[in-house]
Amino acid sequence: MYGIFSYDNANPQVGFKYRDRILDLEKVRLLGHFGSIPIDEHVFLKPVLNDFIRLGQAIHQTIGQRINALLANDAIALADIQEQVFVPESKAQMHLPVSVGDYTDFYAGIHHAENVGRIFRPDGPPLPPNYKHMPVAYHGRASSIVVSGTPIRRPTGQFMEENGKNPVLCPTRALDFELELGLIIGKQSAFGEPVPVEDAEDYIFGVAVFNDWSARDIQRWEYQPLGPFLGKNFGSTLSAWVLPFYELEPVRIAGPVQEPAPLPYLQIHKPGHFDIDLEVWLQPADGEAICICRTNARNLYWNFAQMIAHHTVGGCNLNVGDVLATGTISGTLPNSCGSLLELTWNGERAIALSDTGMRTFLADGDTVTLRAFVQKDGNSLELGPATGLIYS
Repeated sequence: MYGIFSYDNANPQVGFKYRDRILDLEKVRLLGHFGSIPIDEHVFLKPVLNDFIRLGQAIHQTIGQRINALLANDAIALADIQEQVFVPESKAQMHLPVSVGDYTDFYAGIHHAENVGRIFRPDGPPLPPNYKHMPVAYHGRASSIVVSGTPIRRPTGQFMEENGKNPVLCPTRALDFELELGLIIGKQSAFGEPVPVEDAEDYIFGVAVFNDWSARDIQRWEYQPLGPFLGKNFGSTLSAWVLPFYELEPVRIAGPVQEPAPLPYLQIHKPGHFDIDLEVWLQPADGEAICICRTNARNLYWNFAQMIAHHTVGGCNLNVGDVLATGTISGTLPNSCGSLLELTWNGERAIALSDTGMRTFLADGDTVTLRAFVQKDGNSLELGPATGLIYS
């Protein structure tokens, strides 16, 4: 996995995560291990991954193969220079991995969408009529995407109090997380030109863990008729590490049967989902962290290729570093819901945090950590976590 790190007052630069250490790719380059690969000599010294991403998937894979060869057999090839090329991750500062020009948040988790419908529209159908015809999304705020570990301030906004007659302006009382994955766009598409669904995966550089923090009371009051605004734009957390998309190939799986069949521009004829285990851990200020959710990315209804095809069908162009988030990924079991809105059924069913009390929504001092894992070659590979501490 690739990320941006700094160490010992040096400038941020590109690193590769290896267990609990970071491989300094610029030092590896200076040692000549990337000598025959056509890369700019400064590409690993950049403070974001965007220029590295622009090298293209073929070069990414070649670099990845060189790195894997160096790290084979517990990095024997680097045995004599371990202290020169490795930095302990615990001593490094991690930075936002990409410069995000645009951010789109989808609503592709069908079980989350059904739960939200049952909570807020108990007398109607759980899904809106368009849900199974297109990947629904909204355009989010890129400027407030922050790297994992950045504290999240409880937002102030306008909302209607329960049984109130007039709205109030005050800090949210219903702060929530949303368990998502973020696609990092790796190739620019042409303005005015749709990306065909069969080519859409070529536009993905990698996948990261993503938390779309949400203030439910603010969101509920403002979202009609134009959708989320202050209820979500105060902060979103992106993990510090990005897993190259081609690394997901061993865990590619078939998705759900889509009925009715989508329109032809969304029909993909190969498995487009991925077996990625997901977890949410909540640690109160005065207690131990507990896992409150376990689910899997197989629970998405719309796959990554379909999201990109729909995003561009009207001519909207994609740029390197754009983030396309999946929307909340929930399962069908009570403990597989990817938000407190669902886990507590909008605050009706508080969840216990060991001996430290109950939660309906997040309290100040709570730390939320989203985690993701893929099983490869008999081993569990953890994607970088997305962590945030709530404060006022």
